[in-house]
Amino acid sequence: MDISGSVALVTGANRGLGRELAAQLLERGAKTVYAAVRDPQSVTDERLVPVALDVTDPESVRRAAEACEDVTLVVNNAGRAGAGSLLTADLEAVRAELETNYLGPLHVVRAFAPVLARNGGGAVVDVLSVLSWFALPASGSYSASKAAAWSLTNSVRAELRGQGTLVVGAHMGYMDTDMTARLDVPKIPPAQVAAQILDAVAAGEEEVLADDLTRGAKQLLSGPPAALAPSR
Repeated sequence: MDISGSVALVTGANRGLGRELAAQLLERGAKTVYAAVRDPQSVTDERLVPVALDVTDPESVRRAAEACEDVTLVVNNAGRAGAGSLLTADLEAVRAELETNYLGPLHVVRAFAPVLARNGGGAVVDVLSVLSWFALPASGSYSASKAAAWSLTNSVRAELRGQGTLVVGAHMGYMDTDMTARLDVPKIPPAQVAAQILDAVAAGEEEVLADDLTRGAKQLLSGPPAALAPSR
């Protein structure tokens, strides 16, 4: 897909990876970049076009799809984390992660698939995580929601292939964003992840494995289940 001249919509574009993706899309020549966020006033980059969109609200997503009828690239970046253990976390917090990380991208792709079809096929990017495959006790809810999102990406890819829509699943480990600010671990800059994602879109590649941690995790999928479910 040629990013130059494209029209992109990025959910959660007001911070972290989403903000970096939006900026790099503009740098690569995107004609328009819609910053789809719950609060449009939180978008401070004047080059972006703010759009009110709450991925957990199907009606909000529908209105955004109607307003952004020229979109050729959709990036499902908005996410939620922090619920914790599947066994002990508040069930409403678990449900909120699932609604944001799994049902949210589903609402978006259902609304925008016809838009992409009318505009020649285009592409969808789902921002996933190495925790789509790893299951850590302290973040079991998040891991489960991202595993569901990975399966969603695979299923949507099969369904959209007929209309010529590229579907990219992007996996990465710890990024240097607000979400990981309290973690003392090696982190990859969001700019590097964004560049890899957009390179994949331009090359027509369906998967991004952004760092060594993620590439190693992918190799473990053919091994014993215990390798992907460490005790801590």
